[in-house]
Amino acid sequence: MTKKILVTGGAGFLGSHLCERLLEQGHEVLCVDNYFTGAKANIRHLLEIPQFELMRHDVTFPLYVEVDEIYNLACPASPIHYQHDPVQTTKTSVHGAINMLGLAKRVNAKILQASTSEVYGDPSVHPQSESYWGNVNPIGIRSCYDEGKRCAETLFFDYHRQHSVGIKVMRIFNTYGPRMHPNDGRVVSNFIVQALKGDPITIYGEGQQTRSFCYVDDLITGMILLMETGANITGPINIGNPNEFTILELAQRVIELTGSKSELVYKPLPGDDPQQRQPDISLAEQELGWNPTIALDQGLEKTIAYFRSVI
Repeated sequence: MTKKILVTGGAGFLGSHLCERLLEQGHEVLCVDNYFTGAKANIRHLLEIPQFELMRHDVTFPLYVEVDEIYNLACPASPIHYQHDPVQTTKTSVHGAINMLGLAKRVNAKILQASTSEVYGDPSVHPQSESYWGNVNPIGIRSCYDEGKRCAETLFFDYHRQHSVGIKVMRIFNTYGPRMHPNDGRVVSNFIVQALKGDPITIYGEGQQTRSFCYVDDLITGMILLMETGANITGPINIGNPNEFTILELAQRVIELTGSKSELVYKPLPGDDPQQRQPDISLAEQELGWNPTIALDQGLEKTIAYFRSVI
């Protein structure tokens, strides 16, 4: 069945891949973005498709459209971008959630919130399952994003309980792939750009902090599977790749795959940087039948090829 689907943040890294996949499935897609971190270049190849519509709009203001489903992805997601205007970041998460939930309530649409592993903060539990409440600094430099997303989850569940809005909450762990912003300060894009330019690769701390990296195609599959579940499944559900790597291991992989001669340079850890981040995905396996399928080297090769074409 063809649906009218709204994707907020649709010109961003994840949003553009989601729009593409939904169009491939035959749906009509309304892509909304204010281009703070999104870019028209990410969705230019979709503009000629009749089922695709692009609207410049900031989700901190109400939106009046008729849709069947809403994917709420609007929010800068990398520290360098969300710390640039922290007040606006919190507004995007909180006011944006209120406005999109209000829309979902008015038109009786199902709505998915792109939440984040950052709701777990610097976790004292490893790996992180959805039952863990987190260890978050409410007044730190990352709080605008961490607490904004936590508040958005609160709003989603309160709208569900109070107004019977059909919600899905997805906690996204580190995701990478083509169309990442070259200057977003995230570790994968940083390392690849530095390696391709032959610049020194910056390691914060000793590089022993761990991350798990999910390729974007796997992530989008999980997102759509969650949206397609019945009303009894609301989430939150972790979507990410449980294979864990140290930052140092990632740097070495990138150097090897790019054939770079870049050297490693070490700098102090930034504030509130979590030491470990690894999803427990047993709930996604059980409820969605979802598992990531793309190995790190395979995903890195595709991402490196993209960055070669844009640098």
